[in-house]
Amino acid sequence: MAKKSFKIEGMTCASCARAVERVTGRLEGVSSANVNLATEKLTLEYDDDKLTVEAISEAIDKAGYKAITESVQKTLKIEGMTCASCAKAVERVTGKLDGVSQSSVNLATEKLTINYEPSTVRVIDIKKAIEKAGYKVAEEDITVDLDRDNKDKERKSLWQRFIISALFTLPLLYISMGHMIGLPLPEFIDPMNNPANFAIAQLVLTLPVILVGYRYYIIGFKTLFKASPNMDSLIAIGTSAAFLYGIFAVVKILQGEESYAMELYFESAAVILTLITLGKYFETVSKGKTSEAIKKLMGLAPKTATIIRNKTEVQIPIDQVEVGDIIVVKPGEKMPVDGVVVSGFTSVDESMLTGESIPVEKHEGDSVIGASINKNGSIQYKATKVGKDTALSQIIKLVEDAQGSKAPIAKLADVISGYFVPIVIILAIVSGLAWYFIGQESAMFALTIFISVLVIACPCALGLATPTAIMVGTGKGAEHGVLIKSGEALETAHKIDTIVFDKTGTITEGSPVVTDILTSDGITEEELLRISASAERGSEHPLGEAIIKYAEEKAIKLVETSGFSAIPGHGIKVTVDKMEVLLGNLKLMKERGVSLGNFEDESHRLANEGKTPMYIAIDGKLVGIIAVADTVKETSKKAIERLHQMGIKVAMITGDNHRTAKAIAEQVGIDRILSEVLPEDKANEVKKLQDEGRMVAMVGDGINDAPALAQADIGIAIGSGTDVAMESADIVLMRSDLMDVPAAIQLSRSTIRNIKQNLFWAFAYNTIGIPVAMGILHIFFEGFLLNPMMAGAAMSLSSVSVVANALRLKKFNTE
Repeated sequence: MAKKSFKIEGMTCASCARAVERVTGRLEGVSSANVNLATEKLTLEYDDDKLTVEAISEAIDKAGYKAITESVQKTLKIEGMTCASCAKAVERVTGKLDGVSQSSVNLATEKLTINYEPSTVRVIDIKKAIEKAGYKVAEEDITVDLDRDNKDKERKSLWQRFIISALFTLPLLYISMGHMIGLPLPEFIDPMNNPANFAIAQLVLTLPVILVGYRYYIIGFKTLFKASPNMDSLIAIGTSAAFLYGIFAVVKILQGEESYAMELYFESAAVILTLITLGKYFETVSKGKTSEAIKKLMGLAPKTATIIRNKTEVQIPIDQVEVGDIIVVKPGEKMPVDGVVVSGFTSVDESMLTGESIPVEKHEGDSVIGASINKNGSIQYKATKVGKDTALSQIIKLVEDAQGSKAPIAKLADVISGYFVPIVIILAIVSGLAWYFIGQESAMFALTIFISVLVIACPCALGLATPTAIMVGTGKGAEHGVLIKSGEALETAHKIDTIVFDKTGTITEGSPVVTDILTSDGITEEELLRISASAERGSEHPLGEAIIKYAEEKAIKLVETSGFSAIPGHGIKVTVDKMEVLLGNLKLMKERGVSLGNFEDESHRLANEGKTPMYIAIDGKLVGIIAVADTVKETSKKAIERLHQMGIKVAMITGDNHRTAKAIAEQVGIDRILSEVLPEDKANEVKKLQDEGRMVAMVGDGINDAPALAQADIGIAIGSGTDVAMESADIVLMRSDLMDVPAAIQLSRSTIRNIKQNLFWAFAYNTIGIPVAMGILHIFFEGFLLNPMMAGAAMSLSSVSVVANALRLKKFNTE
C-alpha cells in the first residue's frame, strides 16, 4: 500500500472537502481518503498496483478541483563519488525512495539535486539511503571558503598520495624491468642469483603503494558488494588480481619454482595505482577550473557593510544587514546589498554583474546592485534586498541551477554509464577465460588480458563529458551578462534558425524622441517647439512627453496655457498666448479642415521613414510639423547582420502599422515583418512560425512578451537588468545590447560542439580501448598485447582530456 499527500486547489468549504474524499474514496484500490481543509491537503492510502497518481489527479479534476503533488527541491553535496557509475548509483538509490520524483547528480560539481515530497520522505531518509550506498552527504550549506578548503585538501591529498606512490613505484620498476634492458642490479636482488630476494623486494615496495591507494579498495569493493560497481571497483579488482597473483608467485618461488620470478605482477599493480592517482589529481585540478565562474560570482560581494546606527557609522558583517538599514559607501568600495540611493551622487561600475562596461550614474531615488563598485562619490542608500534576495544571489542560484541541470544530449551517456561497469567486469572475465581455454594461452597471458580490460575502461569520461562543458559554458555566459537557465535551453538554442524580435524596447530604444522639426514661413523652430511643448504639458501621451523633453533639453521656457482639451485618437486642442492651437495627427487636421499645403510631400516622407508626424495648426492654419520616432538602438543593425552570418532568419513583431514597421525593418535588415499584432496575439504569431517547421527564439523585454517567450522554443529576455528570475525566459540577457543575442546563440553552439567532441572521445576511447585490451590485435599481429600499465595510463588521460577540452570554452569571446 502507498500513502501519498496531494495539495488540493479550489476547495472553499467542508462540502468541497467531502466531495474530494468521496470521489477519491470510490477509486479502486483506495483504502482511505482524508482531506484537511485547513491545510488543503488530501492524504490517500491506496494500492499502487491498481491505481496511479495520474488516475487520482484525473478523478479530482473531474470533480472540479486540482490536485498538486507536494514537492520540494534540495541540493546536497555528495562525497566519495569518483566516476559516472557512482553518480548513477546515487541517482538510483535516491530515485527508488517513495516520494522522490526526480534525482539528478552532477558529477563535476559533486552535487545531488533531488525533488521529493516532504510528506512522504524526509531529508534524513535520503541521507541514509546515500550513506547505505557507500557515499557521504556533506554539510548542505558549504560556503565558498569551506568549499575551497575542502577542494584544496583533496588536491593536496591526491598529490601527496601520488608522490608517495611514485617514490616506491620508480625503484620497483627499476628492479622488475631494469635488468631486461641491461641496467645493473645488486647481486642480492638479482633474479638469476637470488630470485626470492628479487620477489620479496618487489612485494615490499608494492605494499606502501597499495596502502596509500586504500580508498580505491574500500569504495570499489563496497560498491561492488552492493551490486552497483563503479570505476574504483574496476581498479580494485584489476590491481588486486595482479597483487594476489604476485603473492602466489612469491610463494611458488619460496617453494623452489624459480621460473615464477619472471611472472611477478607487482609492478603492474603499483604503476596502475600511481598513474590513476596522478590522473585523478589532474582531473581534480581541471574540474576546479570549470567552476571558477561561480566562485568568481560568489566572491564579488564584500564581507562587511558600513551602516548608520544611532547617527554613527558602524561596520558589521554583510549577513547582518537588514532591509531598511542605511548603508554608507565611499569611493572605491563595493555595494554590500541591493538598495535605493537616499543621498549623494556617484557613478557605479556594474560590469561584473551586467557586463555593461560604462559606469552608470546614480542619483537620489536610483537603484543600486549589491557587489557593484562605487567609482567616485560617497552615497548613502537604503537596503531593499538582502541575503538570498539580492540580484547577485539570484544570479548565483540561476547559474548553479543551470550547471546542475542535464542536457538531453547526455541521456545516452547516462543510460550507458548505468550498465557500463558490470558489462566491463563480464567482458574482462570472459576475455581472460576465452584466451586461456579457447586460445590455449598461458595463465599469465589471460591475467594480462583480464587486468587490462578492467583498467582501460573509463566511465569517468562518459560522466564528465556533458556537465563540465555546461559548467564552463554557463559560467562564461554569466561573465558576459548572458544567463542560460538550464542544460536543455543551452542545447535547444544551438538549433535555432529563426529569431523574432519585439520592436519596442528591443530593436528600438523604447522611448520616442523628436527627430525633425519643419516650420512654415513666419515661425521659427524654437517658437514652434515652445508653443507645442507648452500645449502638450497637460497631456500624458508618450509622443507629447517626447516634445516636452526635447524642449527642456533645448532650455526653452514654456508658457501658461488654458482651455486644454484632449481629443482621443486625434490629438489636443489648447489656447496658448490667446492663440487656438491644434496639435495631433492627420485625422485631426482633416476633421478641422486644416490644409496641409506645402507640407504634404514632407508628411509622406516622414511617415515612410517610420516617423510619426505631429501637425501643429494655429488659428486654423498649419504652421509646422514635429516628427517623433522611437529610434533604433546603435547595435541593432550589427546584431542582425551577425545573425544573418550565422544563417539565422530574423523577424520583427510589432503593433505598429505596416508602413512604420517596414521603415524600421529596412533600417536594420529584418527578413520578415509581423506588423499590427496585438500583445495578446504575439504568441500565436510565434506558433505560426513553428508550424512552418522553424525552431524559433523570441526576444523581448519579458513583461508584455511573457506568453510569446513561453511559446517560443527559446525565450530570451533582454535588458532585464537585475530581474533575472523571469519564469517565461530560458535565457536572460542583463543588458539591453542586441549583440548579446548572437553571443548567446554562439555560446550555445560552441558548448554543444564541445559536448559532442567530449562524448565522441569518451565513446571512441572505450569502443577502441576495450577491444584492444581484450587482445583483438593479438589475433592479427602475433605478440601484440596491451600492457596493463599502458592501459592504466590511457584511462587516466581519457578523463583528463575530456575536462581539458571543456576548459577550452573559457576562451570563448562574445565579440
